[in-house]
Amino acid sequence: MEIYKGASAFAGIAIGKIRFYRKGEYQIRQHQADDVKKELKNFDVARRHVMQTLKEEYDRMSEKQMDTADPELDMEPQPLDRIVKVNGENGTNQILEQAELLGSGSFLRAVQSMITGEKVTAAYAVQTTRDEMQSTFSRLNDPTIKERIHNVSRISSLLLEILGEDENKIDLGEEPVILAADALSLAELMEMDKEKLLGIVTRKGSATSHAAILAKNMDIPCVTGIGIPQSEEEWEDSIAIIDGYTGTIYLEPDNEVRKEYEIRRKADLVERESLLKLKDKGDITKDGREVGIYANIGSLDDLNSALYYGAKGIGLLRSEFQYLGRENYPGEEELFQAYKKTAETMGDRLVVIRTADLGADKQASYLEIPVETNPLMGNRGIRLSLDRKNLFKTQIRAIYRASWYGNLGMMYPMICSEEEMDEVEALVMEVKEELKAAGVPFKEIRTGIMMETPAAVMIGEELAKRVNFLGIGTNDLTQYTLAMDRQNPLLQKKYDDHHPAILKMIKMIVDAGHAQNCKVCLCGELAADTRLTEKFLQMGVDALSVVPACILPVRKALRAARVKNEDE
Repeated sequence: MEIYKGASAFAGIAIGKIRFYRKGEYQIRQHQADDVKKELKNFDVARRHVMQTLKEEYDRMSEKQMDTADPELDMEPQPLDRIVKVNGENGTNQILEQAELLGSGSFLRAVQSMITGEKVTAAYAVQTTRDEMQSTFSRLNDPTIKERIHNVSRISSLLLEILGEDENKIDLGEEPVILAADALSLAELMEMDKEKLLGIVTRKGSATSHAAILAKNMDIPCVTGIGIPQSEEEWEDSIAIIDGYTGTIYLEPDNEVRKEYEIRRKADLVERESLLKLKDKGDITKDGREVGIYANIGSLDDLNSALYYGAKGIGLLRSEFQYLGRENYPGEEELFQAYKKTAETMGDRLVVIRTADLGADKQASYLEIPVETNPLMGNRGIRLSLDRKNLFKTQIRAIYRASWYGNLGMMYPMICSEEEMDEVEALVMEVKEELKAAGVPFKEIRTGIMMETPAAVMIGEELAKRVNFLGIGTNDLTQYTLAMDRQNPLLQKKYDDHHPAILKMIKMIVDAGHAQNCKVCLCGELAADTRLTEKFLQMGVDALSVVPACILPVRKALRAARVKNEDE
């Protein structure tokens, strides 16, 4: 038996086989086709569906309506050529090139040839053709190549969705496993089947990394900063125990240790069952103060968990997750449908959508964010959004359109100045005027600022005057205040999110918000630390927002807390 010690990212007990994840290893594997004609037909059906999707996109984007001859666009390239001649060079040409690739282009011929020549499934042929074309294009020095690569990626993703194969899904095998890795990105975790994950162990990262936060959302025990041997084969298929409470890994545990942890796991399950009795209980302290407990979520998949555990609402929807793990920007309609579904699902309960906090470790290749020396202090959050106003306006439009269907709020990340708020408010006004002019219904929604920089804290009252509520992002606030990268394993023992400076800043934000009649919600990972629940309430925090799996432990701590001093 070997024992390894790391940092606990999420509590819980997991027992199972270790599976090592190596980047790019678990993609769609080659499948031989039993029926080539069937695979060709499947591909043709998928191709026609994608062509129709492209036509609908073109119709929406084109400034000129296509005439009655244009419905022939559905499958063949000739009408596309006519459309180019009519409309000239404009923003719709990208869609036209994508349609041409599927109508008679090299991509179409390559996929068909692979299916017939190598007798493989349509999904495998699409993925392989995409990879080969991207590899070829990437070696060519031509300014149009990036667009060509994007177009190939786009149509491949659309085809694979229809074919029932998601090229982004990482195959972990048939049985649930403990996943070990050097490091995991947000996008990679999002690409994994939650049902196949018993626990997560990483060599790099920290308890407050975004990947660790997502593991919490998935309710999966997670330990980071483990000294995994470089000869990873020693761990592959070994039986391991994750103790997410202490950050300990037991490799090939002896019978005594395994028996002990089997008992502890059962006790853990009993404790969780006991907590479930609090699902429908109120968020009221022992001395009668009502404090809302909300949920932090990253996707629609988390909504059911939030409702199951009795969240008062969604205090933080991390909308950037919608931009990760994909090959292209989500469109306004896609964003609108996601927000609309969230609003409708939550009914009268408040849903706060944080606008996309992209940059730093939340990257996607299509965003083409330049490499930065210090990305944590770089062009991220609201800075990136204001640099790319079309992207930002698209999201704002989707949020306001969805507001008609529920109780939505909107919160801006990484605000540091009133000048940034001036720009934000101008864009919001533009969107609202455009929606009014188009006759699109929407509600006036509450807005907020994510207070996560020392600069924001120091001008807290000025910022609070501009919005309806404040959210406190303790993860970034801590690392910026301490000048420590929260994901640096060398700093794990020095990184102190209980530092007096952090607690003083939280109090300053609460006081600034209340001075301007703003409610203040604590949204970061520190909100789930039950050792501080009573202290936060005594500071005057109005609400706590935590990952769904932490709602009940926090509710238990809240209901046992006293806000007033006994002599009051």
